[in-house]
Amino acid sequence: MDEIVKAALKKWPNVPACRGWLALDARGDWYMRDERVQRAGPFPQVKGSRILHDKLREFIQRNYLADEHGAWFFQNGPQRVYVELEAAPWVWRLVAGEAAPAVVSHTGAPARVAEALVDERGRLFLATDLGLGLVHTLDMDSAADAVERGLWAPREVVFAELPARHGYRLSPAGDAAQLP
Repeated sequence: MDEIVKAALKKWPNVPACRGWLALDARGDWYMRDERVQRAGPFPQVKGSRILHDKLREFIQRNYLADEHGAWFFQNGPQRVYVELEAAPWVWRLVAGEAAPAVVSHTGAPARVAEALVDERGRLFLATDLGLGLVHTLDMDSAADAVERGLWAPREVVFAELPARHGYRLSPAGDAAQLP
């Protein structure tokens, strides 16, 4: 977490949390969802405006965390902005190599794979030391190569069961009474 964010939390410790305004899609893109977009429908059916500003994306990614309930958020100064997730809290990018591909999150954090999972839609998830994430669609060739070489042996799972099994929430907006 940025030092400026830590300082803001100390200065203004009781700022109410924000829900429904920020989302992460299955390709690792961040979306702003204003009131008009939220009224138009739930994420990801109605995504909102993709955040293109590099410095803003980097700031969000440096201050992206999970709370004790498995709800992911961006700590924006003193305000906690809960994130709507399309599939998982992480989106993995793969870097092909001699051994298993290197796995890097959409935030740039490296991860070590513990298990590969494939859901009923054929999406590949990796359980890692950082948590569960979805392999980016552009990296499925590298992932398929790792599976064919026997480096990963995906186990079949039901997508709806992943959040509870891996301790995260797709949509904390409906959990407002249970969250700070």
